[in-house]
Amino acid sequence: MHVDLLIRNVRLATLSTKVDAPYGTIDEGLLAVKDGTIAWVGAASEAPRFDSKVELDGAKAWLTPGLIDCHTHLVFAGNRADEFEKRLQGVSYEQIAKKGGGILSTVRATRAASEEELLSSALVRLARLQGEGVTTVEIKSGYGLDEETELRMLRVARELERRVPVTISTTFLGAHALPPEFENNDDYIDFICETILPKLGKEKLCDAVDVFCEGIGFSLEQSGKVFEKACALGLPIKAHAEQLSDLGGAALVAQYRGLSADHLEYLKAEDVAVLKKANAVAVLLPAAFYFLNEKQVPPIQALRDAKVPMAVATDCNPGSAPIASLLTAMNQSCVLFGLTPEEALTGVTRHAAQALNLANQKGVLEAGKDADLVLWEINHPNELSYGINLTKPSRIWFGGNDVSRS
Repeated sequence: MHVDLLIRNVRLATLSTKVDAPYGTIDEGLLAVKDGTIAWVGAASEAPRFDSKVELDGAKAWLTPGLIDCHTHLVFAGNRADEFEKRLQGVSYEQIAKKGGGILSTVRATRAASEEELLSSALVRLARLQGEGVTTVEIKSGYGLDEETELRMLRVARELERRVPVTISTTFLGAHALPPEFENNDDYIDFICETILPKLGKEKLCDAVDVFCEGIGFSLEQSGKVFEKACALGLPIKAHAEQLSDLGGAALVAQYRGLSADHLEYLKAEDVAVLKKANAVAVLLPAAFYFLNEKQVPPIQALRDAKVPMAVATDCNPGSAPIASLLTAMNQSCVLFGLTPEEALTGVTRHAAQALNLANQKGVLEAGKDADLVLWEINHPNELSYGINLTKPSRIWFGGNDVSRS
């Protein structure tokens, strides 16, 4: 068989359910790439004969799927270091938001920024993720809260994919906060549903629709109205749910067969089974939990017992999670939430792909999947969750092309 790339003498953490071993491990593995996809993967002893353009000796290093950051707010302007200082002095996140800070602070800065300025700053943050082996990133809007800026943010996100060798999944998060020009949430939700969403559907600027279903965000009824319109337009849905209180946002996601419910610190036990029945992913965001100094931990054991897929993401944003390190988020998910290192790695590969509706393309090392690959000079995959800023990839491939940084 003729292939473009052959990686020999490598240990494979396939993360595939088809391999009955921790991490989907194949100790003496071989992987072949052709036309940007994985052509063959398995034990070297079972491999057919290959004729390859490029052949690499993996030197017993570990090969994993490209990492996936399935929840970020990567495109924004300004920062909120002053609010960080206020919170250290005892002012709560909600108090800051009610005084015009929080999300609205970033909205003002983002509205004032040009498309080039937004692109330039986002490229810096994206480079940080890419340098850790992240090959797929979800990017939300939500810092415009008007038609012009929301569309500009999504166009910037699409442009990032043209500039950088990563897959970008875009999410419209217009229902993030009430903009200053609207007096109430209901009128703003009507504006989202009647004006912005139809335009997004025509321009194909977003891959999913999100809402901030929370006491300081939008009610269950308002969130449901956005979901109804998104589904009518054929757009998958997801939600920020149960982060600061329990409004039932996760159950609403399940009702609409959504992709994921994200945060979930206040998720109640009976809604765990509802998520499982809907095959929705629980996206855990430990950096926000850490940065806001929260105390309520998501019901990890209940999610685990119910076999609800748990993804892990950075939530990279200027207010509650100013972090651009998915490896650090993996460590936090273990230390703060009690995930195992295998669950954390699965959470940034197989389960993260499912959360983005990309399970057929990414997240595991299997024949037919995209050849997004990362080579790590480590002794065991648990090292990826163990240290902070101690481990970096030695090689990264995106669609079979070597995109490693020198």
